Amino acid sequence: MKHQSVTRRVVLAAAAAFTFATPSFADGHQMMDSVHFLIPGGAGGGWDGTARGTGEALTESGLVGTATYENMSGGGGGKAINYMIENAESLEDTLMVNSTPIVIRSLTGVFPYNFRDLTLVSGTIGDYAALVVPKNSDLDTMDDLLALYRENPADMAIGGGSVPGGMDHLVAAMVMEAAGEDPTGFNYIAYDAGGKAMAGLLSGEIDALSTGFSEAVDLARQDEVKILGVTAEERVPTYGDAPTMMEQGIDASFVNWRGFFAAPDLPQEKLDAYLETIDAMYETDAWEEVRARNGWVNIHNPGDEFRSFLEKQEKQIGDLMKKLGFL
Repeated sequence: MKHQSVTRRVVLAAAAAFTFATPSFADGHQMMDSVHFLIPGGAGGGWDGTARGTGEALTESGLVGTATYENMSGGGGGKAINYMIENAESLEDTLMVNSTPIVIRSLTGVFPYNFRDLTLVSGTIGDYAALVVPKNSDLDTMDDLLALYRENPADMAIGGGSVPGGMDHLVAAMVMEAAGEDPTGFNYIAYDAGGKAMAGLLSGEIDALSTGFSEAVDLARQDEVKILGVTAEERVPTYGDAPTMMEQGIDASFVNWRGFFAAPDLPQEKLDAYLETIDAMYETDAWEEVRARNGWVNIHNPGDEFRSFLEKQEKQIGDLMKKLGFL
């Protein structure tokens, strides 16, 4: 999406009286008074971390005055999407975080909406996936996990913070298929968001967890979990102790985007304001600190570029899910 000139954006925003406040910064950016982040899952998951990390960067850099957060679990993210659609007129200051599951869950019919029913603001970051076990597990490598799986596939419980057939389930199946194993044979245990899934792993409810790399890094650093494999092509510098799937002979790579959506029929002036603010965020030290801490990859797809990216992913994932028997 081509950006308008700074002068044009400021005139539009001022004319529409959309929650901008002084001061104006040297590079032409103006501070937004506030942004409310709607998080479709519980605390501690990837959506939660992305929204709060983005809010932290925006406020610390002075691009946004205040950021507030609301967790709204339910329906695999469908409750929050429905809320955005039904209350669109009162939610101009709200950004909902989401990720690849918004594509998957519409394909599988978990909810009747898809990304086209919302205003697409920006793809923001990427997060690799990982398979994780508790620190006291006898499993130390992917070879160990696969050997256990071969003994009795149905006895292996792999959990995730998404519904059956959702993102975490799909990643685990992709890894199993790439390793030459049955991608549908394990017992998938679904939790409401990554935080609860991690709690299930640590309490011994499941053998392994399929999750976002950023959700596992802090606990790995604290020696609470072991990361058996990451779906990156090379080791992620922020936690180089975690081996990739590829270096263990498993040709599986995947990065899950996360980004932001606004209510449908958002006025263009408000959308332009969000686009400018997020674009400016990438140049701040505050954002780089948040990004590096979480092991995220910058994936900036604003506006129409975001739509094109999602349409391409929708086809790719749909084809893969059919191959794996999820559709």
